[in-house]
Amino acid sequence: MPDLSFEAACRDRGFKVIAGVDEAGRGPLAGPVVAAAAVLPEGFQCAGLNDSKKLSAKRRELLFTVLTEDPSVRWAMASVESEEIDRINILRATHRAMAEAVRLLGADVEHCLIDGLPVAGFPVDHQGVVKGDGRSLSIAAASIVAKVSRDRMMLEWAREFPQYGFERHMGYGTKAHLEALQRHGPCRIHRHSFQPVAQCSLLFEDEQG
Repeated sequence: MPDLSFEAACRDRGFKVIAGVDEAGRGPLAGPVVAAAAVLPEGFQCAGLNDSKKLSAKRRELLFTVLTEDPSVRWAMASVESEEIDRINILRATHRAMAEAVRLLGADVEHCLIDGLPVAGFPVDHQGVVKGDGRSLSIAAASIVAKVSRDRMMLEWAREFPQYGFERHMGYGTKAHLEALQRHGPCRIHRHSFQPVAQCSLLFEDEQG
């Protein structure tokens, strides 16, 4: 289970305001990539807080409410939409969303714990923590905020584009999603730079043409 060891080590180095940073939605074929940043108070405790991928949707929603309604927890979320992902690529889009989430937290953030590898050119002093969402409570909190925020966005898109079943797969490349792409072609929130979408788009255009 994640704990505050990384945060404590940062405080020992003189940092006072330390943000955990994580993202959700790098892999899907549709929808935005969402990043979140969270600053937890020293000694923070939250039963069951863990990597969002290890939790049920119901548990994530509960933890999201606990975190976002706790006045001692600072958090922010930012997203980059599919059109921008296509324009600058998913890695740069992810880093842009992360940087924006940290910016929204405030200028007093001194150090970031980022899930994964360090980010070149990141605007705040930081370190990468591999599998950090299962090791750092701050990153775990950010992972919950990012994942639940993105899922809620995809549920909204599911109402506009019911033919794709976004409410079931959240835009990931499941068999059902690929079959829907082949039947209907991509919609405006699909990532056309992702090969399965590009291929389906070409096939759909050929069939329609």
